[in-house]
Amino acid sequence: MGALLGIGIRAMFANQAALQAVGQNIANANTPGYSRQSVVLTTPEGQFTGSGYFGKGVSVLTVERSHNEFLTKEAASSKATAFMDQTRAASLGQLEKLFPPGESGIGYAAGQFLNAMVDVASRPSDPSSRQVVLGRATELASRFSAAGQQLVDLQAGVVSDLKANVAVVNQITKQIAVANDQVARANGNGHAPNDLLDQRDQLISQLSQYIQVTTLPASDGTVGVFMGGGQRLVLGANSQELKITPDPYDGKRAQVSIDESNGPRALDASVLTGGSISALVQYQDIDLQDARNLLGQMAAAMATRVNDQQALGLDLSTTPSKGGPIFGIGSPRSLPAATNARNADGSFAASVKLSITDASQLQASSYKLSVDPAGTGALQLVRLSDGLTRTVANGDTVDGFKIDLADAAPGAGDSFLLEPVAQAAVDMKRVLDRTTGIAAASPLTASASVNNKGTATVDSMYAVNSKVDPSKAPMSIAFGTPAAGSSQVPYTLTLNDGSVYTGDWTSGQPIGNQPGATPPIDLGFELKLNGVPKAGDTITLDATKFTTANNGNAKAFLNIQTETFVGRRTLPDGSIALGSTINDAYSSAMSEIGSRVQGSNYLATVSTSVAANAEATRAGQAGVNLDEEASRLMQFQQGYQAAAKVLQAAQTIFDELLKLASR
Repeated sequence: MGALLGIGIRAMFANQAALQAVGQNIANANTPGYSRQSVVLTTPEGQFTGSGYFGKGVSVLTVERSHNEFLTKEAASSKATAFMDQTRAASLGQLEKLFPPGESGIGYAAGQFLNAMVDVASRPSDPSSRQVVLGRATELASRFSAAGQQLVDLQAGVVSDLKANVAVVNQITKQIAVANDQVARANGNGHAPNDLLDQRDQLISQLSQYIQVTTLPASDGTVGVFMGGGQRLVLGANSQELKITPDPYDGKRAQVSIDESNGPRALDASVLTGGSISALVQYQDIDLQDARNLLGQMAAAMATRVNDQQALGLDLSTTPSKGGPIFGIGSPRSLPAATNARNADGSFAASVKLSITDASQLQASSYKLSVDPAGTGALQLVRLSDGLTRTVANGDTVDGFKIDLADAAPGAGDSFLLEPVAQAAVDMKRVLDRTTGIAAASPLTASASVNNKGTATVDSMYAVNSKVDPSKAPMSIAFGTPAAGSSQVPYTLTLNDGSVYTGDWTSGQPIGNQPGATPPIDLGFELKLNGVPKAGDTITLDATKFTTANNGNAKAFLNIQTETFVGRRTLPDGSIALGSTINDAYSSAMSEIGSRVQGSNYLATVSTSVAANAEATRAGQAGVNLDEEASRLMQFQQGYQAAAKVLQAAQTIFDELLKLASR
């Protein structure tokens, strides 16, 4: 009789426990990270009698959760990748707005500025035409500086976002450490604390949104949480904090560091392999820096080219003089590492100064200058855009800029970040205020003799480099008779000091600047003709006396729009590779940023889909299915009712036995 009662009681308890687990599942069907729980039932060892073994009912062994370690890790890992791609796509979307197409772009503003010189060329002394040029110059400089300032603001936003994300990471790792401690304490009773384990897994999943981690289980039920490269974040009940520290070269940039007993230690960017923090660091170190250099390269090349041409002309001052700069740009800078050797007063023992020698050869890149780690004492210069490494010395010129060691030579361990163009755009402005300061006149004036018999007339006359020398005027050009069957007209150019140059003129060929002639002619000016001269025709070049009527240099400005002066390179054989026009350079920058945006959007779409599928797969095994739980609810409810019937039958039999015993 007692056995029957015991079986009924155990059956009721078992079904009640199962119903409780089902109720817990239903209650948490929509709880993020919850894993379905189920009661594990087992049959106790039977009781031996002379008639055989009789069962003792059912026992509740434990409550287990439906959990797959592989699927859980896969879901967390794919989430880290998805959040990294989403963050980078959103960040690049902001960067793309700095390079708008059409009339809002820098390329259009540059074209408008150069086109404004057309009216000056038509009316050299007209103040209204000159004022339009200054207005266009202001607009061009403003667009460069506005874009540069927006890059500064984006950088500040990245630092702010990194600090906010790191604060969340530190909070989550502390919670994981607390959960580890609670799990270790509960693990001693022999049963898994399912709800605590779910909470810990959910915290790790949340952590993956910010940084990709790996986990390693321990024998006491705790898990170690590690970043890429084996850097621990949580070990047992202890957690390590991340910190945002200033970049060793530029205090406005940030780096992620781990807080250790002897102070924060910077983490290499390669350790950050997923999550929004990794995306922000990559965006800061690569995308923003590339955009800053692309913008600076265009600003430096454009401003320098315009200023150089301006300096070759004459303005409308009372005493005409060479034109002053129209644009001012930010200076190149050299940033020493915070770890470089210092003097007793705290100043750096070594310093490096940069100066621009040829703005047309400036590259859209930063550079790292350091002492050869092999111990040779030589200086190594790494172009960060492509990794090109060169050995340099004091006074060397590389990619259009010169390196000067101002003080002592850098010592072992010293390094510098060189930024020839990074600040050029943000500090660009118009520095010419006087309309009379626009140097529209050429230093030389060309005129054809009235006695000429050919159709040759002067099309344009302007200086092309600093070798132009009005003191050598007047100069005369006398044309000879072409050879039979030849279109080349020989000419003789005579300076006032008696120097004589000879060459051959063909249609479109400038006179005065013919590097390919034998011998080469480089007098610093270009005279272009319309029509065809005949033998005996002459052209006279005089120093310009009336700058109000001369438009030679204004015409030279018009050529800048089609000149390839952005990003030229010196090839190994010493020749110069052609660069890009200002419009082509801007279009290339737009394409570069646009392709990154397109690629990041595609990756974000793919990785988000992969993460959703991984989470769906995990939830398909660990999540709660309400239809399934409803059927289980009916199953265990019926089991509970059946167990109650067993107790009722045992009670009836027991009552009958008592009645029989009382007679």
